[in-house]
Amino acid sequence: MSNPLISIIIPVFNREHLISETLNSILAQTYLFWECIIIDDGSTDNTLKVVESYCVTDNRFRLFKRPVSKVKGANSCRNLGFDLCNGDYIKWFDSDDLFYDFALEKIVNKIKDFDVCVSKLEYFTNEKLKKYKVNSIYSQNLIEDYFIGKITFYVSGPTWKKSFLESQKYLFDESISNLDDWDFNLRMLYKKPKINFIDKSLIKYRIHDNSLSKEIEKLNFEEIQSEFKAREKHLELLKKNNTINSKKLKVFIKNRYKYFLRESLIHKDVKKYYFLKKTLIKQIDLLDFLGFLKTIIAFIVFMLFNRGYKILK
Repeated sequence: MSNPLISIIIPVFNREHLISETLNSILAQTYLFWECIIIDDGSTDNTLKVVESYCVTDNRFRLFKRPVSKVKGANSCRNLGFDLCNGDYIKWFDSDDLFYDFALEKIVNKIKDFDVCVSKLEYFTNEKLKKYKVNSIYSQNLIEDYFIGKITFYVSGPTWKKSFLESQKYLFDESISNLDDWDFNLRMLYKKPKINFIDKSLIKYRIHDNSLSKEIEKLNFEEIQSEFKAREKHLELLKKNNTINSKKLKVFIKNRYKYFLRESLIHKDVKKYYFLKKTLIKQIDLLDFLGFLKTIIAFIVFMLFNRGYKILK
């Protein structure tokens, strides 16, 4: 396979102000054998017109619309894109991220005898494309550390061999919206793929006000629920894996609930009782009775005197 085809699959929704930057970064690739499958998720701005202009000038870009019969969301679009692609390798990509121009060439040279190749990515903001962090991708305890966020691949860090993905029962879970890439990558890791790690940033991961991570910071309850649905799902999937420290994973989930309880108190969010209940349930499950007592005291003190949330740290 001298020049394998890489399928870049991008879900897009209302990205008229950003999608050109993303597509231009694909056009700039030094490796020329790619196709870009763009699935529109029902955009109401000028995204379609922008993408169509790229399709006219370069037939490696292909635009499709998500059928109304399919569930709305990026996961549904990614699954559809996989069904439509022709590549030997699959690169999931987001509509607001950017490639370095050498990215695909580097990947093709590294993935040959592997099921997946994972590269680093840089976080950047819209303001002057300022870089401020690089993710960690390697660990001796890969599944545990991925679960708790010590390492991260995101959706666009890995490049997958299509034949490996075709052997899986299903790809992206269309019932979750937050941690969808986390869920997908973990399930693929359970299948023990042969992995090659690239200790270099090939992608620029954009952080902006409409990022999903910002929605979590804004206490978007729907997205928070999606996160915990995904985490509890994986606790169940890992129950029979005796090599995994399940207590460590449960403690992590408990601390996530405690974090949201603290934030909901600070911001006087109406969901504080929900997070209190979930935190207490997790503490009982872990036999953390001292933590249980501290949580109740902190909650009561804060409700009475508007202070004491630091006890929840």
